[in-house]
Amino acid sequence: MEKISKITSENGIVIFSKSNCCISYAVQILFQELGVQPTIYDIDRYPNEKEIEKALTGMGCDGPIPAVFIDGRLIGSINEVMSLHLGGNLVPLLRMYPVSIKTKN
Repeated sequence: MEKISKITSENGIVIFSKSNCCISYAVQILFQELGVQPTIYDIDRYPNEKEIEKALTGMGCDGPIPAVFIDGRLIGSINEVMSLHLGGNLVPLLRMYPVSIKTKN
């Protein structure tokens, strides 16, 4: 979906989430604890929510929510993010991003 590509290319770290999803919230807190504030895109606030979910699944996100992108590249959902984090490979991907708060609601 073109909208996903645009959002992820314009923002360093993006989490597609749902405002009432506890797993999405946990991923957001993880990133905050690591010192970065990703752009949060709560898809349940948009009328095309199902299209976005379908597009994320089509891109290879196993979930589809939360879907984490870093540098425009799909990292994945909770399993992929936690695997990277526990393996010590997530923090190096985040080092170039200063702390900033950006939320799209």
